[in-house]
Amino acid sequence: MTISELIYNCKPVEVFGDANVAINGIEIDSRNCKEGYAFVALPGTQTDGHQYIDKAIALGAVCVICEKLPSELQQGVTYLVYESTIDVVGPLATSFYGNPTRKMKLVGVTGTNGKTTIATTLYNVIRRMGIKAGLCSTVCNYIDGEPVPTECTTPDPITLNRLLAQMAEKGCEYAFMEVSSHAVDQKRINGLTFAGGVFTNLTRDHLDYHKTFENYRDAKKGFFDLLPKDAFALTNADDKNGSIMVQNTKASAKTYSIRQNADFHAKVLEESFEGMSLEINGVEVFVQFVGRFNVQNILAIFASLNLLGIDSQEALIQLSAMKPVNGRFETFRSPKGVTAIIDYAHTPDALRNVLSTINEILCGKGECWTVCGAGGNRDKGKRPLMAQEAAKQSDHLILTSDNPRNEEPQDIINDMLEGLTKEEKQKTLSIIDRKEAIRVACMMAKKGDVILVAGKGHEDYQIIKGVKYHFDDHEVIQEIFESQK
Repeated sequence: MTISELIYNCKPVEVFGDANVAINGIEIDSRNCKEGYAFVALPGTQTDGHQYIDKAIALGAVCVICEKLPSELQQGVTYLVYESTIDVVGPLATSFYGNPTRKMKLVGVTGTNGKTTIATTLYNVIRRMGIKAGLCSTVCNYIDGEPVPTECTTPDPITLNRLLAQMAEKGCEYAFMEVSSHAVDQKRINGLTFAGGVFTNLTRDHLDYHKTFENYRDAKKGFFDLLPKDAFALTNADDKNGSIMVQNTKASAKTYSIRQNADFHAKVLEESFEGMSLEINGVEVFVQFVGRFNVQNILAIFASLNLLGIDSQEALIQLSAMKPVNGRFETFRSPKGVTAIIDYAHTPDALRNVLSTINEILCGKGECWTVCGAGGNRDKGKRPLMAQEAAKQSDHLILTSDNPRNEEPQDIINDMLEGLTKEEKQKTLSIIDRKEAIRVACMMAKKGDVILVAGKGHEDYQIIKGVKYHFDDHEVIQEIFESQK
């Protein structure tokens, strides 16, 4: 592709040099530049990409896309000046990779909780129907069954478009992706063409980045503002922010609900730790998911499939065969009759939802033990709120480490303890070592009790003092239960 072809739909303010030069790649990280690459200099909160223009050129970059020109322009290099490189990097990446989202139906899922379950289950359903599909999620990216490791919920625009182009090349007809608030705010999804967008819910999260709940909400809304008129915008009518999401969207707005009239409606007929019998739009179906929050997730999945043109009966048949996503309300049974549940719940609202489900099913016939912590170097304000929710709905609470990152684990636990009353503290233990905390809960729980191990879900690591160590809640629980045989 030549530079002039790259910028055909995204004209720069100024061009210095030859626009007919061919480019072999596009990068935002100067270290990854190679011969014939275009380097996009992005201003950042930690470092400014403009400082690395010379390094990119030294590695072979023949095109520099920037907001301000270097003091000296190098011969043989073409410089493109834009008012905002953050605004254009997405569309430029989309252009370089041949507009991959115009070759498939892309559905984005956003909200505080439920994104992974919805996006992953949609991907699994479509593939189970024999149709090629791709997935971009917190847990792992997939190109029609082939795993591609991921570092964040939504990658940078170039990585994202490269991934989507690989999906298109493999013949994927659909792609499903989680859309984080950071991705919208940082314009990582600009330039993509979405066939639909799904809103799950909105509760306190990521305020270390967004500062206010309103900023966080508006970032989510920004995704729906980008949707084209031939797309669908599916929102949760049970969340008061659902209607806000679609205020300015050009897409066709649809709703789902378990409490009120909506385009798609469901109610629970029966539930246990093995699954639920639901009635969805008047049809009964059994699913292997547990919890009222998962009723909304299942309903969003069914609605999305319907809006994508999948037959309703076929969608329900496929949903009945689906299993929970890794680290989302996964259940394990011990030899002595204790149920352990691993869940990614890492916000006050998510904890409330999971614990409400556990207590509804327990119905006073056993005790609930909760093992949880809170991440370091993140929103400190939610720590006491998480402890409050956990203590309110648990018979026993063990506060432990999550990913302390660069903070002292005890300091994080102390922040959580601030949210508890004197009475709640009496039923609370503090055990910094997460493995030991889980072991204590497993040893002390009696037949019929349930242990919730919350916060990490699918993650198989802990970050302590900036070092990443292998740690998997699944392995710990299975090892402890195995020793009890």
